[in-house]
Amino acid sequence: MELILKQDVANLGFKDDVVTVKNGYGRNFLIPQGFAVLATTSAKKVLAETLKQRAYKEQNIVKEANKTAEALKALELKITAKTGEGDKLFGSISNANIVEALAAEGHELEKKFITIAGGLVKRLGKYNASVRLHRDVIVELPFEVVAEQQ
Repeated sequence: MELILKQDVANLGFKDDVVTVKNGYGRNFLIPQGFAVLATTSAKKVLAETLKQRAYKEQNIVKEANKTAEALKALELKITAKTGEGDKLFGSISNANIVEALAAEGHELEKKFITIAGGLVKRLGKYNASVRLHRDVIVELPFEVVAEQQ
């Protein structure tokens, strides 16, 4: 079943993508939830016209995302956390902690756009997170988890 996505759907695609999914997933979830519409020939024509009009606006958005990406690459992000025995943390560091650290540096991002390689961080050390600023602009953000001074 071919569908046109009306909004971003995790692990499937971005808004205005034409995707092929199984019939049940499309009929029982995506269409009733308002995430997608059927990709008929007329809907595809409307989508093509919309994408043409949006292409110019998209260039400016990509330029802004690239500027933000360059600023993020220049950052040396250090996140402090309470530690227990050795280098183990009390709790863990998640994408929400990275959002807080970036906000302190002056970069406002949503946590759903940040993914940490390997999931949650539970030890001290250096790690990488990927930040999706735009569908075409994904930046690797290195960060370090350091022990809180007592």
